[in-house]
Amino acid sequence: MTEPMIVRARVAAPKAAVLHALTDPDTLRRWFAEEVAVELPTRYEFWGRYTPEGDAPHQKLTHVDDDGLTFTWLLDGVETTTSITLEAEAPDTTIIVLSQSHFDVQEMFEGKTIRGVLQTFWAMSLANLVDLLEGRELTMRHDFGDTEFRAETLIDATPAEVYDSLIDTDKVSTWFGYPISIEPWVGGRYAMGGFDAPFPPAKILDLEPNQKVTVDWGAPGVQTWELAESDGKTRLRFVQSGFDTTNPPHASWLGSVSGLAELRRFHELTDWKPIWISEPA
Repeated sequence: MTEPMIVRARVAAPKAAVLHALTDPDTLRRWFAEEVAVELPTRYEFWGRYTPEGDAPHQKLTHVDDDGLTFTWLLDGVETTTSITLEAEAPDTTIIVLSQSHFDVQEMFEGKTIRGVLQTFWAMSLANLVDLLEGRELTMRHDFGDTEFRAETLIDATPAEVYDSLIDTDKVSTWFGYPISIEPWVGGRYAMGGFDAPFPPAKILDLEPNQKVTVDWGAPGVQTWELAESDGKTRLRFVQSGFDTTNPPHASWLGSVSGLAELRRFHELTDWKPIWISEPA
């Protein structure tokens, strides 16, 4: 078995408030799952449209205390383990450390098992948790039964500013939190991990300054960002299409949408810091 996937996120909220958001059923329904059943210290279940294999609850709580919780989660016939630990960085700041077993990045690319969505599912979920606790609107929640991938959000910045942050290599790499190399012209390369990455880059199909960016990722489909001015802000519409609807690329979509949450913060917070914290050396 591979080493557990570890994700670290920072939220401007006390540890007790974060634990409440992770364990209170009404709050969980606001940011995480459509259906929730929590009876501590014995039961922690979630299911519904916003949960992978959410036809029924598939979790069993194994531990909970003031520092977090651990539960098993049956996915595609395999019992995985999720552990969420809370660390107080300051009185009003908490580090969330999420450990998830049975995640293989190759499965994410191949889409052969629902476990391939775990990394980006948790990225989107934690981004929503941070926005909720910091008093911001959620970017979106993904319906795993939907094959139309569309999201819309309002960003407090001009279309020119948002457009620049979608095509400038340094800015995209900064807010997305991962190296991305971009040739900002039609036909140019759009490369996750840089031009020397071991997988082929995407191709820019369309650029309309301050209005539109379209990128072809091959099998995962074509992603389009459409920008429109709205009372001095930017209405951003994001669509992914052209993929095999019998095996939708949920993992890539969730990764991109979790990035939109950080894009909003990048433009709207004067003291912006990334949600995500690099793993200690």
